[in-house]
Formats: sequence, structure tokens, C-alpha cells
Amino acid sequence: MADVSDRVRTPLLTLITEESLDRDYQAAADARGGDRTPRRISGGGVVAVLAAFALLVTVAGVQTQRNAEDQDASRAALIDRIETRRASVQAVQARIDDLRLRNSEGEQALRDLGDSVAGLEERAARLGALAGFTPVVGPAIRVTVDNTDATDPANVIRDSDLAVLVDALWAVGAEAIAINGQRLTARSAIRNSGTPIEVNSVGIAPPYTITAIGDVDRLASDFIESHPGQEFLALVQRFAFRYDIDSLAEVRLPAAPARLLRLRSARNPSSDGHGQKEDGAL
Repeated sequence: MADVSDRVRTPLLTLITEESLDRDYQAAADARGGDRTPRRISGGGVVAVLAAFALLVTVAGVQTQRNAEDQDASRAALIDRIETRRASVQAVQARIDDLRLRNSEGEQALRDLGDSVAGLEERAARLGALAGFTPVVGPAIRVTVDNTDATDPANVIRDSDLAVLVDALWAVGAEAIAINGQRLTARSAIRNSGTPIEVNSVGIAPPYTITAIGDVDRLASDFIESHPGQEFLALVQRFAFRYDIDSLAEVRLPAAPARLLRLRSARNPSSDGHGQKEDGAL
């Protein structure tokens, strides 16, 4: 192990020189046939050995230089590829950040739009309920009116009598009203067609049931105390109508007929103050 360690620590040039000289001595000893008399090595042999060693060292140096150049070129190419990939990764990361920001902005815009749509839908539902073109559900009072003696035309309930009752219910805070299932709107008409009464151009027959959605306690008490309510109760007493009022925990009123949404005409105001009449529909 000591010989091996010494050989490893010996410089390459010294090791080659020693081994070359040892081989030359061995060859000379073998040629003398065992003659152990030392002979002087010729100068030409030493020169040849040194020349061969110099050539070997030169070739090794050139090869080492080439390998170093190749390694430097490979290292430079690898660094260039790393920098290129790094720039590419940075560009992709920047695009990811931009897309993430745009996605966040899109989600916020979608939430804002959803809130706006929800608000518009709520407003549309509220306006539809008030206008009478959306079904509604809620507590209500129900007023039932009937003729005592239908054979006497003077004691028959007229359209004007129902109109007084409806006006009284609107006046005390009714939110939605229907007569025998016909929802009332701003365009609804309560009129007689001969003796029968029509609501929304649909004939209805007694007994007449007027259902009003709203604050039940307030509707019932304020109706009796209001001036329109007193006017209707006076009609009941005068013509001896059958009259009954009760409260309902929950009732559903249908929407008014869709045909009532159609406009017969509209007036478009002009700059000269004169309106131009145009037919149209909603």
C-alpha cells in the first residue's frame, strides 16, 4: 500500500522518466546475459527518450487544451440555454400573472353584474306586483258581497258599487287586489255589460269576492274607518247587500291578463309642443 501511495503522489513527468530509465536498464542487463557490470547509457538513447516524452507531453497538453475548449463551449451553450429557458419561464409567469389579474377582474365584474341583475329582477318583481302583472302571495282580507234580491234591478250590485269598494281598499294600503280571480291593474276596467259585471273584459257573477293582499290588521281596521269604506258600508245598508269580511293567512293572486300590456296608442312629444300619435305595443 505504501508503494501505491508513493506512486500516486509522484509527479507524472518524474514517474515517466524513472520508468523509462528502469526499462532501459533492464533491457541492457538482459542483453548482457546476466552480466551485472553496469554500463553507461549512451547519450542518444536518453535524448530519444526525452524526445518521446516531450512529444507525449505536447500531445497531452494539446488534447487537454482541446478538451478545455470543448468544455468551455459546452458550458457556454448550457448557460445560454439556461438563460433562454429562464427568460421563457419569466415570460410565461408574467402572462400567468396577467391572466390571473384579468380573471379576478372578470370575476368581480361578473359579481357586480349579478348584483345588478338581482337588483333589477327584484325591482321588476316589485313593479310587476304593484302593476298587477306578476303573481303575488301574502296575507290578505277577503270581502264578499252578494245581492239580497236579485230580482229587483234596483238592489243589484253595480260596477260603481264594486269600484267604491276597490277604491277604499287601495286607499287603506292594499298592495294587490283581485275580483273573482281577475287581477286589477291601472288598465283594468270594472263595468256593467247590461246587468252582469265585467272585469278586464271578463264577465263575473255574484257573489263577488274581492281579495286584497297587505297588512291584514291595518286593512281591516282602516277600511271600516276610512271615508271610502264608510261610503261602501252605506251602500250595503241602503241596498241590503250581503256583506262579509274575513282574514286569510296566505293567498295567491294571479297576474293580470298579458293582453293588458299592449298599448293601443302612444304620443311622442315633439319640439313644437304638438304630440304625434303612434300605434304601438309593449
